[in-house]
Amino acid sequence: MSLAGRALAALGLAGLLSGAGAIACRGDNELSGSVSELFTVSDVSRVEIRRNPEALQVSYFRNNGLDVDLVARLTVDTEGVDLKPGTKVQLGGTTPSGRDRASVVHVAAGEPARVFTQVERGDLVLDEGGNPGEVTRGDFSLSFKKGDGYGAGRNIEGTFNSLALDAGFGPDLGDVVGDEPSP
Repeated sequence: MSLAGRALAALGLAGLLSGAGAIACRGDNELSGSVSELFTVSDVSRVEIRRNPEALQVSYFRNNGLDVDLVARLTVDTEGVDLKPGTKVQLGGTTPSGRDRASVVHVAAGEPARVFTQVERGDLVLDEGGNPGEVTRGDFSLSFKKGDGYGAGRNIEGTFNSLALDAGFGPDLGDVVGDEPSP
């Protein structure tokens, strides 16, 4: 290999390693992406993860004076998905029953809720956890369809690490209402 070829190969390897280092150094509970042109995605103060048999929801909150903004909430419909650590879940498209696989919303204090346009493509991977009561850590990256709608043509990515809370539907009616009539 010529000297120029070796230099080019070394430069490419250095770029690859520095990119891998940047990904490895990325912190927990962070957001980034071109949606930052629409609203601030930095300064996430806490992340809340909720899980039930039908969905996984990751919410990023930011303190805003006396208010708390919902910077972004990613909801993933888990129909037909075995959500477990190491599995890459495709976020674009629909579930077997025709619902959007993923949706994103942004709610800042004093503003109307903004539901993003459909997710075109992306993925979510859990590194650990995923069930209520488990520390759940992972990341996602997605892009929105081009055209009309809030966030069209933009992207968002994030990392998360928090205890997954039960997002159950509450007790069954039989658990609340006894068999005996009230006096």
